[in-house]
Amino acid sequence: MARPDKAAAVAELTDKFNNSAGAVLTEYRGLTVAALRTLRRSLGDDATYAVSKNTLTTIAAREAGVQSLEEHLVGPTAIAFIEGDPVTVAKGLRDFARANPLLVIKGGVLDGKILTSDDVRRLADLESREVLLAMMAGAMQGALQNAVSLFAAPLSQAARVMAALESAAAENPSLIAGAGTPADGAQEPTTEGPADSPSGSAVAEPTNGELAADAAPAVEATEAAPAADATEAAPAADATEAAPAAEETTA
Repeated sequence: MARPDKAAAVAELTDKFNNSAGAVLTEYRGLTVAALRTLRRSLGDDATYAVSKNTLTTIAAREAGVQSLEEHLVGPTAIAFIEGDPVTVAKGLRDFARANPLLVIKGGVLDGKILTSDDVRRLADLESREVLLAMMAGAMQGALQNAVSLFAAPLSQAARVMAALESAAAENPSLIAGAGTPADGAQEPTTEGPADSPSGSAVAEPTNGELAADAAPAVEATEAAPAADATEAAPAADATEAAPAAEETTA
């Protein structure tokens, strides 16, 4: 490869390292061109699968700031540059390697972190981005439904109470019509004047006969008073009458 071609290849690889989420390095020794074409199709838009020389890959990785990648650059190397979901790419490579044992996963890099072959396999065992989003959406939907049920429960209970009241009113309208009137046995309190004192309310007013009876002693006492005066005056009259008799005797 001429020097200008090498420079262009390094620039292209450097650009792929900078603009991708990561890369998975594989060994493709023994695979046919048709098998590599099938692998590219299986990865789809999530990754670009390209064969590159180890020396050029080392230079490009260093220029892109990816360190410690040289240990994986042994033997024929093809790189899957991740442009979509890293989990989907790891799953695609793992599944293809199971069906085609000649494909060997060496390792890789993801978000600047170096991955071993075991790290790539563990990444492949994770759920894909779409599945994780679906699980998250399901969990959020369940939480929202629970919240809606909690808020709707008092409203539904109130609606059931109102429906029961309407049904009862339809069967017996007097339940609603007589709700504001007092009961049949109850009597409304009458308006009275100021309350009498305890002694006045307990003692009845005297009748005319009782008033006459009370007045009779007073009359009798008045009539008896002159008699008493006459009784007291009688001795004085006797003394007056006796005085002439005494004078006559002396004469």
